Amino acid sequence: MTSITTFYLSRIIGQKVLDHNGIYLGTVKDLLVDPDPSNYPTGHPVVKGVKLKYSKNISFYSFENFHVEKVDGRITIICDKLVELPKDESDNSMYLVEAVLDNQIVDLNGRKLVRVNDVRLVTISSGTYAVAVDIGIEGLLRRIGIAKPMKFLVGLFGGSIPSKFILWEDVETIDFSNLNIKLSKSYAKLQTLHPSDLADIIEDLGRKASAEVFSALDEEKAADVMEELDTETQVHILESLSIEKAADVLDKMPADEVADILDALEDEKAELLLNEMEKITSQEVRELLVYPDHTVGSIMSSEVMSFNQHLTMEEVLTELRDKKPEFETLYNLFVTDDNEVLLATFSIRDVVITPPEMQIRQIMKPSPVHLRDYQKINEVAEIVSKYNLLAIPVVDKKNVLKGMVVIDDVIEDLIKKRRTNK
Repeated sequence: MTSITTFYLSRIIGQKVLDHNGIYLGTVKDLLVDPDPSNYPTGHPVVKGVKLKYSKNISFYSFENFHVEKVDGRITIICDKLVELPKDESDNSMYLVEAVLDNQIVDLNGRKLVRVNDVRLVTISSGTYAVAVDIGIEGLLRRIGIAKPMKFLVGLFGGSIPSKFILWEDVETIDFSNLNIKLSKSYAKLQTLHPSDLADIIEDLGRKASAEVFSALDEEKAADVMEELDTETQVHILESLSIEKAADVLDKMPADEVADILDALEDEKAELLLNEMEKITSQEVRELLVYPDHTVGSIMSSEVMSFNQHLTMEEVLTELRDKKPEFETLYNLFVTDDNEVLLATFSIRDVVITPPEMQIRQIMKPSPVHLRDYQKINEVAEIVSKYNLLAIPVVDKKNVLKGMVVIDDVIEDLIKKRRTNK
């Protein structure tokens, strides 16, 4: 009889548990671990409980007195003493079979969804821990009991069966069966992913899981992720949220992005959201919604930085520090008169390299290339390419500055058209 230090979840699920006298105590149905990473002394979740079935009864016991051993080449589970697990611990644990095995998880390093075929565990002096998940073919073959003969057969031809593991610290579970687990803890690691990666993952999830994951994000992260989602997922997520929560997320997004999303919603739902949003943001969005889909105004951003030509570079920098604009807003800075009529442009580079006492009028570029708000979108790409611009100001028929079109939105519009034409 030898004690096993590493073993797989699939090898002990369904196994009988015996005491030292060989008396049958039950069959293993699941292992319970702590879902809160802050409680992991080794960086991995400790197995604190086991779910046993005896006859028709289900019971939960502490795992401290259980030993996984190998007897005559076969795995045996021995229990020194059955100690009942407190109900609050069983209620607030993660069940490895229910929550992880065969379920979707996020590979934080690969930034993608994968399906778990097995879980690798290790026993050391301080306890038993889940250390990795197996997402490879070998794990799948092990589950159906043919891993060894298949490895032997493939080996005869000089081949091997690939195994692939993801360390537990690089994992975030998604499909939780234990609904008592708090989402704020369960999805904490997802907050570390880039919004684009997180959006890709949410789009790959089922409708229920995607809504749950999104709801667990803080509002700033949720707003960034919402911008990256496809339209269908955006609509689904908004419909799953309360009006108040949805409005809070939309308030933190650029007005042009919000307008695009609301344009895809039913009018009644869009109106409810606009009424719940902050007044200034709501008004900006309403102004953008007026523009037909095929016009420049429908893709322009209303968030621009405009200045009086008599301001100095030092005053410009002070205003930029005070307002802390988004990165895209700094693609181009604009000069307007008292009536917001566009006069000229200048760049953030101009501000940095120009002496602080110099005024904007001394370095600005008058008569800038611009677009009309009701101009056709299909004309924008040619202008962007011709003048090599990152952003183009948009004016109305009176030359009043209304916003700007950034190259990101032009590219996005072209991609959408290609997808539609396929």
